Amino acid sequence: MIARALFLHGSGGAALSGWRGHLAAMGLVWLAIVALFHKDAIGMASIWWTSSTFEHCLFIPFLIAWLVQQRLPDLRRMQPAAWWPGLLWVAAGAFAWLLGAAAGVALFRHAALIIMMQGAVLALLGPPVSRALLFPLFYAFFMVPFGEEIVAPLQIVTARLCMMFLGLSGVPAHMDGIFITTPTGYFEVAEACSGAKFVIAMTAYGALVCNVCFASWTRRILFMTGALTLSVLANGVRAYATILVAHLTNIDAAVGFDHVLYGWIFFAIVMAAVMAAAWPFFDSRPGDPWFDPERLKGPASG
Repeated sequence: MIARALFLHGSGGAALSGWRGHLAAMGLVWLAIVALFHKDAIGMASIWWTSSTFEHCLFIPFLIAWLVQQRLPDLRRMQPAAWWPGLLWVAAGAFAWLLGAAAGVALFRHAALIIMMQGAVLALLGPPVSRALLFPLFYAFFMVPFGEEIVAPLQIVTARLCMMFLGLSGVPAHMDGIFITTPTGYFEVAEACSGAKFVIAMTAYGALVCNVCFASWTRRILFMTGALTLSVLANGVRAYATILVAHLTNIDAAVGFDHVLYGWIFFAIVMAAVMAAAWPFFDSRPGDPWFDPERLKGPASG
């Protein structure tokens, strides 16, 4: 992605003369990593395609390419330089893969692929360029399917939110773990209703917004906290609304109502609400430099 973006947006042979060899080498190393660990690469992509929780991962590579493209004008003012200590990051990724293979933990193996590819950037382009690409490199971790551990806690949180809203609505209810009983019927806050996929996707979306729209770390932290909190609350409202519809009508109507609301349309509404609330507080303006090339430049080492 980085190599392709730089080649496609070059400004002449002189500007690219210091980049071609480094980018070609990096591309070959990336291909070698994917080829050597193709089963894990295919497994990770398969999860993106088949799991509704990680559908958003399909967009991450395109977002990374866009993030790199945004930095191209200043990247052209820098020169890559091989830096052998970057191989230590590649070795760390290889070690993480060995741990994942030994323990049978796919999460470690998938994260290891990203770490090794990051290490290739550091080793072949050098620290200054890697610092310039720090956020796109970090954002690559969102390609790793992770976060299912929060499903169980979020089921409890969602059930408690439902109880609170039902109480405010005057609907008698009893909670037993993730099960809620009302005069209408017996409801379970299932894994699919926990809101985990919304929280995971909102984390990736929120990180992108924090980098693109905010310069202040205080505002970034406040935005991320608010975005995640709103995601959890909104999912609680969705679950509560389903139970309330069942109480006022019947179970079949509630199932149909939930089917309409539960999905990416619901998440899009939440994202729009988050952006509308945060818009007045954006402190990063279009055209602001992503980094200072002169400050990042330093003597090559290796």
